[in-house]
Amino acid sequence: MDETVVESALRIRQMEALSADEVEALADVLVECVEGGASVGFVLPMTRDKARTFWTRVGETLKRGARRLLVAETAAGQIVGTVQLVEPSSENQPHRADVAKMLVRPSARRRGVGALLLAAVERVAREQGKTLLVLDTATAEADRLYARHGWKLTGEIPEFALFPDGSPCATRIYYKKIG
Repeated sequence: MDETVVESALRIRQMEALSADEVEALADVLVECVEGGASVGFVLPMTRDKARTFWTRVGETLKRGARRLLVAETAAGQIVGTVQLVEPSSENQPHRADVAKMLVRPSARRRGVGALLLAAVERVAREQGKTLLVLDTATAEADRLYARHGWKLTGEIPEFALFPDGSPCATRIYYKKIG
C-alpha cells in the first residue's frame, strides 16, 4: 500500500499488493457493479469466484509493476470505487497508459467518487511520466464526467462488447493529454 490522499469523506489509496481481505472487498464492488449493468468484461451470472479470480490476477500484475490500482474508501474503510492505470506492452508507447476498470458502487454514485478517482489516476500517471491517457467506456452516462475533466471523445464503436445481460453495447473512446 502506498500514499493516501484524503479528500471529502473519502480516502484514495494506491494498492501495491492485494491481501485476501482486499480481494474479497474488491470482489464485492465488481459483483455489485456487474449486477447493476456495468459492461466491464463480464456477463451474468456474475459469481464471486469470477470476481475473486479477476482481482487475484490484478494483484499479480501489481507485483510486476504493469498496473497501478487505486481505491476509494470511506472513513470506515469500505471500498466504494476503483480505477486502474495499465502500462502498454509496446516499447514505442512509454509516454502513455490506459485508464481501466473504473468501478463505483451503485450506492456511491453521483457523490464525486468517480471524479476523485479520475483526478487521482491522472496524478499517478503524471508521476509515472505519462503524457497521454486513453480509456473506453460502454455508457454515454460517463460523458459528463469525462468532459468536465478535460477528456476528449474520439468516437464510438458500435456493438463492441456486451452488457452483462448479453445485449450488445457500443464503446466510446476517450483520450487526455496530461503533460
